Amino acid sequence: MRHWGKALTGALVTVLLLWWVLRDESLRDIFTNMAQADLWLLGASSGVATFGFFIRALRWKILLTPIKADTGLRSRVAAVSIGWMANNLLPARAGEFVRAYALSRLEPVTASAAFGSLVVERCMDGVVCLLFLIVPVYTSGFPSVEVLSEGWGAELFRFAIVLVLVVTSLLCLMAVTPRLVVRIAKRCAHFLGPKIETASVKMLESFISSIAIMRDARLLLLGFAWTLIIWTWYGLAFWLGMLAFGIDTGFVAAIFTSSVVTFAVAVPAAPGFFGTFHAGSDFAVSTVYGVDGAESLAFAFGYHFVTWAPITIIGLYYTWVLGLSLGQTRSSNPDTGGDRDLTEAH
Repeated sequence: MRHWGKALTGALVTVLLLWWVLRDESLRDIFTNMAQADLWLLGASSGVATFGFFIRALRWKILLTPIKADTGLRSRVAAVSIGWMANNLLPARAGEFVRAYALSRLEPVTASAAFGSLVVERCMDGVVCLLFLIVPVYTSGFPSVEVLSEGWGAELFRFAIVLVLVVTSLLCLMAVTPRLVVRIAKRCAHFLGPKIETASVKMLESFISSIAIMRDARLLLLGFAWTLIIWTWYGLAFWLGMLAFGIDTGFVAAIFTSSVVTFAVAVPAAPGFFGTFHAGSDFAVSTVYGVDGAESLAFAFGYHFVTWAPITIIGLYYTWVLGLSLGQTRSSNPDTGGDRDLTEAH
């Protein structure tokens, strides 16, 4: 019932956002602009964006070092692909749980520990995307600072800052004072019964062990270096996609757009980031950079589809190869055990 509530809420958000971005635009004009797209550039942007998931798998090795330093590249690529496929097809943003569960099926790593590494990953992504959101504002080519100081833009900007600060602060607290956090958790869970207390504390300890990278300066710097590479790479994908639709606002604008979209899709919506992706993209490209609305939305819908489809297909392939089902991935959770090595089956 709880999942149905999340799914319905997400669907409502998607419908409202799609109505919002399309309310003053002609569908004919949008489709005309989509039909005129440069397919070579669009294909290149799709390829660059899809390869970005492979780069994510490379970075994940660093984040998993405190748990298991020698995880296999194929295992990480498979788990990343399955996780993004789940985000694209399943409700309630299950992708991160599914990704952790998939890795636990391939490597001797518990799902809760793998999930902890993904929380650190999201924190790094948030910090770098916030940087890529702010830096373009102070470049000479940025059209208007006012859009980020009032209305929808100001709300998104504040949301991004608060989200990054809260998550980073919680992670730092758990990394610096792990015993205190566990002690508080034990006291809180004590009232829920011995079984729940034991299970929840064990899961928390596994989670905390996975964020030990927060106390390792070398690994932390490596993680942030890879994160800068990843989001610059995604900026390239956005830039090529924008050029495919005749939007030549520059590479900095593409980086800014990718960052706005990243924070926009953090809002709960239907699977596949429908609505949130398009609202974020249209805000950056049309509202901020002044591109015609039909061109902006043609890019949003066209680029979203050509980047949504490949990773979804790849994720479904790995799900089939591993003998999993969408039902299994949907029911996965971060406290699922995962000490079996099924690499041979992969």
